[in-house]
Amino acid sequence: MRVLGVDPGSRVCGYGVIAVDGPRRYRYVECGVLTAPARAPAEVRLGEIARCLRELVAEVGPDALAVEDVFSHLNARSALALAQARGTVLAVAGMAGLPVFSYAPARVKKAVTGRGRASKDQVARMVRVLVGMRRTPVSDAADALAVAIAHAHGMEPAR
Repeated sequence: MRVLGVDPGSRVCGYGVIAVDGPRRYRYVECGVLTAPARAPAEVRLGEIARCLRELVAEVGPDALAVEDVFSHLNARSALALAQARGTVLAVAGMAGLPVFSYAPARVKKAVTGRGRASKDQVARMVRVLVGMRRTPVSDAADALAVAIAHAHGMEPAR
């Protein structure tokens, strides 16, 4: 099964794709960031993110999309921009017929590092180890891979 993890953003949207080969067996497929012009109006930025994400979904053929929930401690303006970006991701998934799974930031961190308050650096380093990458991915891509891993953890049977 392929899982596409997304760390939504209105200017930079991280993505990470993993293949789930079995319980706690993940294989790195691809990761990166989708970017939009910083000074462009919101509708142009979100449209560009949607277009790029649609192309990515068509290219990598994921079975599910995992996305991070909006972090509630942001200021209102930041929370609104993040919610709009997340809505764009959900719309693209809906058009592609992909099931969507949402995860709180603390749950993602706990799934990857064992701690719900881990730093971004700790998450990125653990992601690299868990999916067998040679180098630590950039922050937004690492966060997206972490969301995909959190989803894969949730797929595992309880012991």
